[in-house]
Parts: sequence; C-alpha cells; structure tokens
Amino acid sequence: MTTILTILTAINCVLLMAVVLIQNPKGGGIDSSLGGSAANQMFGAAKSTDFVEKITWTLAATLFVLCIVTAILVSGANTNLIQQAQ
Repeated sequence: MTTILTILTAINCVLLMAVVLIQNPKGGGIDSSLGGSAANQMFGAAKSTDFVEKITWTLAATLFVLCIVTAILVSGANTNLIQQAQ
C-alpha cells in the first residue's frame, strides 16, 4: 500500500511541476505561450487562467492528503514492527 501511495505522490508531483511551469506570473500564462489569440477566442484569457489555477490547487491539495495518509500508514507500520520485535 505504501508503494502505491509513493507512486501516486510522485506522479502528482510531476503533474504539479508541469502545471506550475505552464503558468506565467504576469498573467500571460498558457494563453500567450501555447495559443496566442486562438486560445483567447476559444476559452477567453480569464477562463483558461482560472482552469490552470484550479488544477494547481487541486494537485496541491491532493499532494497534501497523499503525504499525510502515507505518513500515517508508515508510522502505523513502524509501530507494528516495534511491537513484534519486543
């Protein structure tokens, strides 16, 4: 179970890095890099930025939860090993 959670955490981290690199702190972001005016016409500048921001916050929250769950499982496994050793 810990291995699966570790793999999920690693995938989440890679996705989070990719999404953060897509963003532009000056407001251009995905619109100016990947689509220019075509992206503005389809999605609008504010909507594509909101979408990327929602993905960023979702991945950050997921990473937080995965880390907490993994830590709880690992500490529980270590407690069981210590009790068995005694």
